[in-house]
Amino acid sequence: MAENVTPYKNQQGTKKEQVADMFNNISKTYDFLNHFLSLGIDIIWRKKAIKELQQDKPETILDVATGTGDFAFEALEILKPKKIIGVDISQGMLNIADQKIIKRNKSEVFEVRLGDSEKLLFADNSFDAVTVAYGVRNFENLEKGISDMLRVLKPGGKAVILEFSKPKKFPIKQGYNFYFNYVTPTIGKIFSKDARAYSYLPESVNAFPDGKRFTDLMDKVGYKNTKARPLAFGICSIYTGIK
Repeated sequence: MAENVTPYKNQQGTKKEQVADMFNNISKTYDFLNHFLSLGIDIIWRKKAIKELQQDKPETILDVATGTGDFAFEALEILKPKKIIGVDISQGMLNIADQKIIKRNKSEVFEVRLGDSEKLLFADNSFDAVTVAYGVRNFENLEKGISDMLRVLKPGGKAVILEFSKPKKFPIKQGYNFYFNYVTPTIGKIFSKDARAYSYLPESVNAFPDGKRFTDLMDKVGYKNTKARPLAFGICSIYTGIK
């Protein structure tokens, strides 16, 4: 099980509440910093994750921890589903997503809702696919969150989870650790009004049970044919599982 790292160590409130506050605080600079800090590679990783669903041709997709909607917009472009619903606990992030939906004239196919990933307000067997990009490490109860995602999947539906992982090989491991622990927080502090958010990032990644530990957890809650696919020497991984 993941260590329960919280964004604000000396503040009261559950991890869930703190994560919502953190993303509300950084919502206006989130997209810029996301692309800047990853040198734009995050866009390539998203596309690779979405293409895991190309053969499945899902018509309905639930995007959990949708944030500002970048992953869902890429999915709309690549997969052409009939409907995507994005859920997030941060109203600030959803406000940005709503602005993008209106600007891109996607209201008929993409909508976002305020919601808890561990208590999804959807009936059992509702979606052909469930996706999460860089969100599961923020779950307060990881097992409960991925279990509820499984619940709302239709039989035979697929979950695709994109998340940071920890490189194991020299010199990628050392370079990654330096960048994540020193460069990322420094740049985040300059551009964001919430410097703590970008210190929490490497802490949450370090605490996350990546690789086989995560696929074992997916197996435990009932996913079938689980797989972990490392990207960029293990900096990031795509996890898939079938209901």
